[in-house]
Amino acid sequence: MHPNHLTLEKFYNAFELLDAGTMATCYAADTQFDDEAFSLRGHAQVTGMWRMLCETTQAKALADWKLVYSGIEADNAIGKAHWEADYRFSATGRLVHNVIDGVFAFDGQGLISRHRDTFNFWNWSRQALGTPGLLLGWTPLLRQKVRATAAANLQKFLAAKKT
Repeated sequence: MHPNHLTLEKFYNAFELLDAGTMATCYAADTQFDDEAFSLRGHAQVTGMWRMLCETTQAKALADWKLVYSGIEADNAIGKAHWEADYRFSATGRLVHNVIDGVFAFDGQGLISRHRDTFNFWNWSRQALGTPGLLLGWTPLLRQKVRATAAANLQKFLAAKKT
């Protein structure tokens, strides 16, 4: 098994346990992360997002958390994984089942240098947001609002951790 495959196994095993500290050890200092809600640059932002999500889930919705991953493949440069998460969206209290595909790039030390998760935003938004997501989840307007809210929440979380 390729060492980068083991890095992804370590990452998703830790994620399943909501262990953001171990997840952070899988990322390079200059890592990049993108998905439908976040566009992050650097270790502090990327790992801060995972810490925020893990801590929020542990504090408010641990009973609803479930992560299943499969299809991990990796070589010297790239990797991929499929994962599905069941959780309670903290902003609305609604249950979500999100189906995600991740693609990765690795640096020379076997750390994740780029991570891109893709999922169906409309499916996610109608579960997480209810009627507004159902009606507007396909629009750029709702996507931009979700991204702005996610960025503001992360900024507040990181600022609170510094004090």
